[in-house]
Amino acid sequence: MSNSLFRKKSLTTIIKDANEGMSDGHETGVGMHKVLKVKDLTAMGIAAVIGAGIFSTIGEASFHGGPGVSLLFIITAVTCGFSALCYAEFASRVPVSGSAYTYSYVTFGELAAWVIGWALILEYAIGNIAVAISWSGYCNNLLRGLGIALPDWLSSNYDSASQATIEAAPHIFGIPFIVNLPAFLIVILITYLAYVGIRESKRSANFMVGLKILVILFVIALGFFYVNPGNWNPFMPNGFSGVLKGVSAVFFAYIGFDAVSTTAEECANPQRDLPKGMIYSLIICTVLYVLISFVLTGMVPYYKLKVDDPLAFVFNEVNLPGISYIISVSAVVATTSVLLVFQIGQPRIWMSMSRDGLLPKKFAKIHPRFKTPSFATIITGILVGVPALFLNLTIVTDLTSIGTLFAFILVCGGVLMLPPQEKTEEKRFRLPYISGQIIVPVLVLGLIVLFRGEIARRLSFEGGWEVWKHNIPFFFFVIVTVLITWFSAIRKLSLIPVLGLLSCFYLMTEIALKNWIVFSIWLVIGLSIYFLYSYRHSKLRQA
Repeated sequence: MSNSLFRKKSLTTIIKDANEGMSDGHETGVGMHKVLKVKDLTAMGIAAVIGAGIFSTIGEASFHGGPGVSLLFIITAVTCGFSALCYAEFASRVPVSGSAYTYSYVTFGELAAWVIGWALILEYAIGNIAVAISWSGYCNNLLRGLGIALPDWLSSNYDSASQATIEAAPHIFGIPFIVNLPAFLIVILITYLAYVGIRESKRSANFMVGLKILVILFVIALGFFYVNPGNWNPFMPNGFSGVLKGVSAVFFAYIGFDAVSTTAEECANPQRDLPKGMIYSLIICTVLYVLISFVLTGMVPYYKLKVDDPLAFVFNEVNLPGISYIISVSAVVATTSVLLVFQIGQPRIWMSMSRDGLLPKKFAKIHPRFKTPSFATIITGILVGVPALFLNLTIVTDLTSIGTLFAFILVCGGVLMLPPQEKTEEKRFRLPYISGQIIVPVLVLGLIVLFRGEIARRLSFEGGWEVWKHNIPFFFFVIVTVLITWFSAIRKLSLIPVLGLLSCFYLMTEIALKNWIVFSIWLVIGLSIYFLYSYRHSKLRQA
């Protein structure tokens, strides 16, 4: 078994080692500060979710879906809700850092755990690069409003620079020197904050969350006075398919809540508080997103919203430029908090992988004074900061979303493989069991009847290979749905994780095929590293 690709970590051993302080981080007597409570975890979830999505990608989604994009936020929230409940079940049983990586190690085995850990690296790193570049754009707008203007060659990148910027930039060996300095500096600042401790990060996140929620509530309240109900008709101008075109943009807004689960070892009571923090933050964020979507599409016609800064844009359209400036300030705060939570989450996943021997031991090192994974935090800062300095990665929502959905699918599937929880007097979250034996087949059959025309179109070869190849992900979704429905009927699978798995898989089918290809290449690179290093150094193999 020690040489198997599917060797699993024992749930009992994980709990025992965590209680006895036997992780690599504790072997030298250096532990992590257990200071996070429900309100802190809820604030971190909101900090990660209310960010670039509400200030940028919501415009793209509204352009395609019209006022009906509010339905997409609800659909996505329900999907994330199923996943959040599955995360909560794992968090109550496995109170250690590592998020979906650790959960997969317990249920599916080492190879699947490595794959999901590698996918999470893509999600966090590329997502944060995009957020850093977005932050730079808002920051430059604020500076210009204050009469301070950075040279274009210090606030741009070579791909998007104009000819005038290229000519004005200093040249080194004949190559124009064009960098996005604000994006780099904010990553360095946030990395330092994540390095010096969870207490400092907690205080900063709580402050930024409070400020941006006040601003968003103010925007919603003021915006409703400028709503023209006529703009809500038609509700879905491009039909339901138009609404679904915004899946990646909308889901990108929700990916942050999974970062909360990476802080398990810094929670005062992870088995009770982690589930509450994730679920509370998801509910609050969904209400705010739905209200914002109604305000946006009510203030201006939906077809005008394909802009990078939709919230500021709509107030400029109603001749309130002062409000748009306040929104720019809150956007800077909002994206800063997203960067902070993601820069906290990424190193803790690496730390967990290192503890298991899948990455070098250096990644598990805990700073003796600050009690943080110091080396992993520094490496995270470099891998995010340097690309943000040079690259143009503002459109990466599809690639980030596909990695996150993949993680959610494994978490939901993992819950189906867990043994029932033993009854104890300890207060902890328990996922309610609802048999899917009848509900799942009836639900699937009803959806087939309701969408039979669309399903037939997507499975037909009428358009030839060039058209059908984009439906390949949907074809795999159909196969998985048939298998899950069969097992639900035969083995009485739990309803909530089944719905979470299928809904996440369906959202993945709405992401373009090219992103599936890039994601597959990323996984092949990860598997190469696993077989060249991680497989041989795994602690389970050595044991």
